[in-house]
Amino acid sequence: MTAQTFGQATATAAVVLVSGGLDSMVSAARAREDGHRLLALSIDYHQRHAIELEAARRIAAALGAERHVVIDLDLSAFGGSALTADIAVPKDGAGTLTAEEGGGIPVTYVPARNTIFLSLALGWAEAAGAHDLYIGVNALDYSGYPDCRPEFVAGFEHLAALATKAGVEGEPFRIRAPLQHMTKADIVREAARLGLDAGLSWSCYDPAPGGLHCGQCDSCRLRHRGFRDAALPDPTRYAAEPL
Repeated sequence: MTAQTFGQATATAAVVLVSGGLDSMVSAARAREDGHRLLALSIDYHQRHAIELEAARRIAAALGAERHVVIDLDLSAFGGSALTADIAVPKDGAGTLTAEEGGGIPVTYVPARNTIFLSLALGWAEAAGAHDLYIGVNALDYSGYPDCRPEFVAGFEHLAALATKAGVEGEPFRIRAPLQHMTKADIVREAARLGLDAGLSWSCYDPAPGGLHCGQCDSCRLRHRGFRDAALPDPTRYAAEPL
């Protein structure tokens, strides 16, 4: 069965990708607000910032996930990214620039990461009889990753219809990206509207000693700027004040 009945309400399951970051936290909370039971999926891809998995566990628990599965998938065997190989994480803010401002795809891009993660989420969704997959990508305030764009989300949804038994039998999957067109400030405000504790989340790519965000990587800069632009207090503890 894909649903449980509570009184007159019927809640269907949704697979939500929970990385431990603020975006995935808000995306998962939106799935809950949409009336879904949460099947939370996190990937231990041997990332430099593996501390985010502790945040993912906190978030899944806080949101009342029915199940939280953490899959060990060692993408450091491939390398090719500052998050999975011995490559320095940039601290110059270049990844926070738009294409018009001279930004490109930074070295923190992990090859095909969201394709891999959504494929795993799709496998669980089909096995569980769920048809909604939530991912916290957005295409405005982000680091220029190609697998955060609306074209990617639409393309993967089409792929899901072709690649699964459920899809070919007329039960398509829906890839939900509720933050797709939000700025980071919008996402911060949405977290506040949903009553979330943003301090549970983790964003930093290069954690500093003592469990601190470094404050200088692209992800820290985008996070801090979001709170600043939203005019809301930033609960994050930084080793250095973001610029």
